[in-house]
This record gives sequence, C-alpha cells and structure tokens, in this order.
Amino acid sequence: MAYTQIMYHLVFRTKYSRKVLNLENSEHLYRYIWGVINNKNCHLYQINGMEDHIHILTSLHQSIALADFIKDVKISSSKWMKTTDLFPEFTNWSVKYAALTYSYKEKNIIINYIKRQREHHKAVTFKNEVTKLFEENGIIDDGWFWEET
Repeated sequence: MAYTQIMYHLVFRTKYSRKVLNLENSEHLYRYIWGVINNKNCHLYQINGMEDHIHILTSLHQSIALADFIKDVKISSSKWMKTTDLFPEFTNWSVKYAALTYSYKEKNIIINYIKRQREHHKAVTFKNEVTKLFEENGIIDDGWFWEET
C-alpha cells in the first residue's frame, strides 16, 4: 500500500456558469457530495460554494485517479440534483474543473478560504477569483476554463 499526502482544492462550476445552485438548499448538496467522497474512502476537509460553482478541499484514496474522482462526484451529484426539487434550474456541471494541490501545512488557510466563499464573493467575481487562483499557482489563464464543450 502506498502512502500519500496530497490535498486537492477542486473548483468546478455549473454549465455556462448559470446561477442555479440555490444557496438555501446548498447544505443538502454538500452533504450528498460528502457521502460520495466518503464512499470512495477519501477525506473531505471542506466544501462550500455559490450559486454557480463549488469548492472542495479533499484528499483522495491512493487507488483513485483524480479525473475519475471528479467525474464520479459530478455525475452522482448531477443525477441526485435532477431527482430532487431542491435545484429545479440545474441542468449539468461544466466539463471543466480546476484541481490545485496544497501541502498539509496550508490546510487551514484553504479551509478558511472555502468557508468564507459567500463573504468573499460580495467583493470578487467568480472569474476574478479563478484568475487569481491560477496566478497564485503558476497557471496561465488562457480562457480554457470558461469554454463549454
């Protein structure tokens, strides 16, 4: 068995960045996603978001590939949202996502950042937030994240 200590800060958005994730029902979505993550033997440190996107801080079980993990979270949560009345305008997640890695020493900083999403977005747009995250992590923002395929 391998030992890993990789923390992923995942950010993904709704298709076309539509504001369809009702904040008053978001805790139900976050609990559902936590269940998906837990069933994969992964660890959820924090989840939060806005009407058009979510942030997740997690570590993956060493047997799970990142792309498979995100695909499973998106598919499962998408199906679940479509079977409830909690998110009637939701159609799909965007295909794109951001996965940023952080060290264990940065865990509390990222947890607090994710916790403060609603406060943060009173002053910063989602696009500006992603641009800044990319810059801080040495990623050139070429617009790819915002394209729909």
